[in-house]
Amino acid sequence: MTAPAQFDVISGEQYRYALTNFRIAHEKVEEQRGQLQEQENQVALLRARIALLEGTNEGGHGMRTSIVQQNTVDDFSIKTAASKLDREINRWAAEVVRVPPCALNDLREAALTDVFDGYLPEETPYPFDATGIQVQNLLRHAMAQTISDGIMNCLIVTDSPEANIQLTRIHEHIFSRDATVAAVWRRQTFTAAVERCSADMSRFFLEEHMPALTQVLHPGDAKYQETLPPFLVLEAAYEFSRMLHGAPSNSAGTADAFYRGFVPELGGNLSSRQMELVKRCMKSERGELDRVGATVFPGLVKVTRGVVQPNGQQSEHVHTVVRRAQVICECALLGSMAEGVQMQPIA
Repeated sequence: MTAPAQFDVISGEQYRYALTNFRIAHEKVEEQRGQLQEQENQVALLRARIALLEGTNEGGHGMRTSIVQQNTVDDFSIKTAASKLDREINRWAAEVVRVPPCALNDLREAALTDVFDGYLPEETPYPFDATGIQVQNLLRHAMAQTISDGIMNCLIVTDSPEANIQLTRIHEHIFSRDATVAAVWRRQTFTAAVERCSADMSRFFLEEHMPALTQVLHPGDAKYQETLPPFLVLEAAYEFSRMLHGAPSNSAGTADAFYRGFVPELGGNLSSRQMELVKRCMKSERGELDRVGATVFPGLVKVTRGVVQPNGQQSEHVHTVVRRAQVICECALLGSMAEGVQMQPIA
């Protein structure tokens, strides 16, 4: 004989109590879902507003569009643009050495004068006659320093150096308070930036950062010609800088950062985190101390805003090396004077 089925029986009061609690819980879940959906809508509207201000919205309402504003900055675009600028710098330096306007020793002295801001070291690091490869790399170092300090680390928006310096300070002040606002301000400002580096601006860069070399390479009125090879290098550097500062980030303004260039000091210790040798140095691979002989292309760091700590204090900005500086070791410039050192090109 089969036993009768057993059923759990609850009272009507317990049933109504459970039903009431279920309904309340369901209403709370629906309320939270509605709040989350509203937050998503607000975030979407905010991102759309940022895109509109940056000029990156698909409609492009009221914004002057350009290739710089439409593309985003990524590692590939930086690498491609940097390679183009690197070739321009190398072509200029090689042409100067191929047909030097004066003795190589005079060129070396002028380059070192500019590199050390007019104060040559008491003991010259090169107690022998200059060689072509040495002078070429020192020329590249001087130009890299000019590009880094004068163009990459300054927002070139107008043809006035004083105005550009003030705009750069304004951006740094805004960035320290709100990175997103700084991103919108910077990229919106670059929609009205000058299209190219003017001759007056190029002359300012050369006379400010390379006065000795400029006087040696282009003495007198010749240095004011707009077709000079250094002007072409500075024009390419401006395009590279404008690509870095004027293009929107991939994060749509949610994690803004801006870029700064850096040039390792002549004679400083080699650092694998910040520098990359363009030639293989057996001395460095053996673990022996070696120093920077010349920087042939500036490094690039991405600056992001520091986080706000629980005590309300903001930490310092974070500097991340996204492209190491391209350098020649000191023994490479010494050449045959460095005994037991073999230099091999890096594949």
